[in-house]
Amino acid sequence: MATLKKRLMDALLQAKLLTSQDLEKAEQIQTKTGENLKDILIKQGFVKERDLIAALAKELFIPYLELAKYKIDAQVIELLPEKVARQYKTVPLSKIGNVLSVAMSDPLNVFAIDDLKAITGYDIDIVLASEKDITKTLDRFFKGVTDGEEISAVAEEDKGRDVEVIKTDGTIELGAVLEESEKAPIVKIVDLMLTEALKKRASDIHVEPMEHDLRIRYRIDGHLFDVFRLPKKNQNAVLARLKIISGLDITEARLPQDGRFKVKLRDREIDFRVSALPTTFGQKFVLRTLDKAKLSVGFESLGMTEEPRRLFEEAITKPYGMILITGPTGCGKSTTLYSILNKLNKPESNIVTIEDPVEYQVEGITQIAVRPEIGLTFASGLRSVLRQSPDVVMVGEIRDSETADIAIKASLTGQVVLSTLHTNDAVGAITRLIDMGIEPFLVASSLIVTSAKRLCRRICQRCKEPVDIPKETWKKLGLDRVIKDGETPTFFKGKGCHACNNSGYFERIGIHEVLMIDDSIRGLIIQRASTGHIKEFAMKEKGMRTLRDDAMLLVVRGITTLEEALRATTEE
Repeated sequence: MATLKKRLMDALLQAKLLTSQDLEKAEQIQTKTGENLKDILIKQGFVKERDLIAALAKELFIPYLELAKYKIDAQVIELLPEKVARQYKTVPLSKIGNVLSVAMSDPLNVFAIDDLKAITGYDIDIVLASEKDITKTLDRFFKGVTDGEEISAVAEEDKGRDVEVIKTDGTIELGAVLEESEKAPIVKIVDLMLTEALKKRASDIHVEPMEHDLRIRYRIDGHLFDVFRLPKKNQNAVLARLKIISGLDITEARLPQDGRFKVKLRDREIDFRVSALPTTFGQKFVLRTLDKAKLSVGFESLGMTEEPRRLFEEAITKPYGMILITGPTGCGKSTTLYSILNKLNKPESNIVTIEDPVEYQVEGITQIAVRPEIGLTFASGLRSVLRQSPDVVMVGEIRDSETADIAIKASLTGQVVLSTLHTNDAVGAITRLIDMGIEPFLVASSLIVTSAKRLCRRICQRCKEPVDIPKETWKKLGLDRVIKDGETPTFFKGKGCHACNNSGYFERIGIHEVLMIDDSIRGLIIQRASTGHIKEFAMKEKGMRTLRDDAMLLVVRGITTLEEALRATTEE
């Protein structure tokens, strides 16, 4: 090693890439700290990493490669687990026969080479690459781009714009910031951010000003992932660009704002709903994607199991009454409502919706967006809608007692009313309406069905593998309630791959708790029975399947994992 070290230093000195004074200083630092001489030279700025790697490649007769200029196959890079790749600072490049070519920053680490051979089962062929290039490449494949320099480079290479903004509300001249926001690199970065979000199936894009940089995160299958960070100096220009395409007031940075815009990606049109919120370090933006192509057209596409689907199909045949979907924000309530509307959308029906905002435009349906600033609220809008002789009315959300009262009375006078509430379970919708001041006899008379909904992640089909769960665990967690007698199901989990961002999950599926309101349930409502009493009665006497039971059924069918079912639901 000492001989190679001397040869390497001599080569750098001879090429005038390093001075003898700098080498002497580096050796003095090495004596004090014990650090690797190569790392000291780079860290102190005595020599560029690229020059040192090139000199090392020449002395070892190993080819040197700039990874940014090399196209890497995602299937090849997955041959090595991320943890191992980062530990040994190596990137798999290509596989020919039984030989795997890898880029390494330290080709003299024989222990690493032996481990790579044992893990992959291939003979290892080495090329040299800088540690910085290797780290950036691993970041790009395993968790997305991580810094502004890299995304700027990617944007610069991206000559064509995959995504095209097709709806804006003009621009306002505001000097340097506005000029910067219209420059090609900023426009490309924002376009690339949108394109990558759609490619990765992100439901939300979070643009978050931090103290020293601008953080970009994507929400994929309900979970947030860091994808990259931009330099602080680009923050104002990027945020200005987002304001321009969203039709927001570019001069206002102290108050929350809401906007929207539409983009065209190849043959798809996607709406983005934009929310801007002032924070300590600048305005935070959240962009929610609304893809019409993903709008469910039936209960089958929602992933409903047989029993919830049967109850819903029975409920929508009723000529009047109220159907309520409950659950937290982002659990798919609106998607379920739109699926019901699609079922009911016929030429002979007059369907009107009141929403905040209108998320999807549906042909054949009259849709109204509430505007509280001019007095158009859910309650006032609903009063006007009822004068239009509707057959079906969808109210985006029942937020107050006035809206609840009008909706209940509308459902009793010949209309089917669809709406949502924020409650934890299906029975909770009953007590919530009563707490709003609605008389129990009106609640009992109007309700057809209440349903609670959650979303849980599906197991990734590309890396799905069986897993053992002891039978004792089944009973402890209630799995035996959905397993048929004598049946021994196979359980699965996702190992993690590039397609699912190494999460083991790909896309989500709905789980449902459906309570059909019949005469016996109506009697309990009129008697003001407690939530627990009604729920216990529905489970024991009516066979109502809880959210946990529905989730466990998906576990038994190999659609999701036990861990995900437990995360998405609570014990009854």
